Amino acid sequence: MSPRHALIAVTGLTLSACATAPVMHTDAELNDVGIRCGLALGELIQDDSEKKLLLVIRQDPSPEQRLCVAHWARKNNLKTVFVRMDFP
Repeated sequence: MSPRHALIAVTGLTLSACATAPVMHTDAELNDVGIRCGLALGELIQDDSEKKLLLVIRQDPSPEQRLCVAHWARKNNLKTVFVRMDFP
């Protein structure tokens, strides 16, 4: 193996070791974050099948609510998804 290939292999292993596995947060944790961000209970969820996604289910979240949730999600290695649902 050439020195260049060895360097590439070591770099790849180092970067993969830094990747964190998604953590499943409890309903209590998500409700706490939701309340701090001005959401109602149950409007912030994390699905077992897609642990990396943090879902915000709210008809019309304010810019401040979006920013608050996105900031917390980023700190916890999650991707925020805003789901707009029109309730009757």
